[in-house]
Amino acid sequence: MLAVRNCTLYEMIIRDAVEPDLPAIVEIYNATVPTRMVTAELEPTTVEARLPWFRDHSPDEYPFWVAESDGRVIGWLNFKKFLPRCAYRGTAEISVYVDEQFRRHGAGQRLLEEAIARAPSLGITALVGLIFGHNEPSLKLFQRFGFADSAGSPANHHRQLRFVINFLADSGEHDRSVMGA
Repeated sequence: MLAVRNCTLYEMIIRDAVEPDLPAIVEIYNATVPTRMVTAELEPTTVEARLPWFRDHSPDEYPFWVAESDGRVIGWLNFKKFLPRCAYRGTAEISVYVDEQFRRHGAGQRLLEEAIARAPSLGITALVGLIFGHNEPSLKLFQRFGFADSAGSPANHHRQLRFVINFLADSGEHDRSVMGA
């Protein structure tokens, strides 16, 4: 089990998510739907609808973590396969969601730090975030951790959805032009 402590603003641990966390995960996710800032979903989802998605994660390959404070899930991060093509082997997409009451208190930062630190042990050499261009807080968070923004890429001429990419190790395994960086 993964457990990381952060005592800067409040006691927080990061741990592997378990099924009883799913209602809190879905609640945090659904709170972002009406904002149209974070997700492309137009309607809230249900725990039942998200159960197969949740079960697709594995602590050893594509983990799903929660940030917890005082026994309450305050945020989450998950890894997922970016694309099935061989050129993207070792690349994972990550998503970070934080309860509105806990934003800008370090939960997203700690989740992202942990993802970057643990990715190599999972065989991941590049992390990708898909972030709407108008989601400045998320873009700034990812850029602060070395993610390159694809906004200038010709492939992203519409600039609605931006790819932010962090090559964790210069292993030569990824062709950066393929990634759009």
